[in-house]
Amino acid sequence: MKKIVLILLISLEIFAGSVMCDSGNVTKLLSDDMTGSRHQRFIVKLASGKTLLIAHNIDIAPKVSSLTEGSFIKFCGEYESNAKGGVVHWTHHDPHNRHVNGWIEYNGHKYE
Repeated sequence: MKKIVLILLISLEIFAGSVMCDSGNVTKLLSDDMTGSRHQRFIVKLASGKTLLIAHNIDIAPKVSSLTEGSFIKFCGEYESNAKGGVVHWTHHDPHNRHVNGWIEYNGHKYE
């Protein structure tokens, strides 16, 4: 039993911080996080049924305009797992070139 748990923890560690590109529908718009770097936040449901929090830095990239619940988006960023499904951040260019450049595509416009 201990070996199985160890393998599971190693598997989660491998995926933490990995690049994730996918698409889905916005199920909930959250208030912008205004503490520190400002982030636009919303929940996306993937085709698999999994939900993710998207945390899009609006100090670096433009805010995704006219976003509504039910909107279909495509995105690419860094995935971090958590008990609620996970969060995708770095959905924009990295001005310091330390992360892979991410983006959000909505209504034919790419926010990066």
